[in-house]
Amino acid sequence: SFKRYCKTLTLRKDPELIEAYRKIHQPGETWPEVSRGMKEVGILDMEIYISGTLLFMIMDTLPDFEHDRAMEELASKPRQKEWEAFVARFQETPASATADEKWQPMERIYKLDP
Repeated sequence: SFKRYCKTLTLRKDPELIEAYRKIHQPGETWPEVSRGMKEVGILDMEIYISGTLLFMIMDTLPDFEHDRAMEELASKPRQKEWEAFVARFQETPASATADEKWQPMERIYKLDP
């Protein structure tokens, strides 16, 4: 069992920046400290999808995951602030924003009946 969160973020409308953003998210390109920090706060899996400038994140967490507390803890992890500043140039968000401030939660409005 797990909790699922879906979030969205908008990239700058610049094809070169979007291509570079894609590259830094390829296997082996994201900073290992950032991935490790996410796992340490209870994130079990994460996927990011892209359509034009729109990013869509699916984040699966431990069942007892407390979102706000975990995001505060994540922000204090090694290299997390540095990563957020690094990726800010791609995003329509302030460079000083935390991951939680950048990624806006989405509301589920439909689920297929079992």
